[in-house]
Amino acid sequence: MNGIRKTVAAATIAGSMLVGGVVGAALYSVSVISAAAATTAASPSPTTPSATTPFVSNETAAHEATESAAREAQETAGVRPTVP
Repeated sequence: MNGIRKTVAAATIAGSMLVGGVVGAALYSVSVISAAAATTAASPSPTTPSATTPFVSNETAAHEATESAAREAQETAGVRPTVP
């Protein structure tokens, strides 16, 4: 009789773990889907600066190293760059 109780108890525990895993996975997938939908809908679109916004040049060394001479000349003149 004692062996049967252990078997029933083990089967009950294993069954509840299986059901809990399935329910947890289902709830997780619903939350991931709704979170993904919320982030894509709420992401703002980039705006272009207006003509009245003053231009501020990026003078960091990393930025300057990748910059073309034409772009640097525009930045030095205080003009918003139009070349890459």
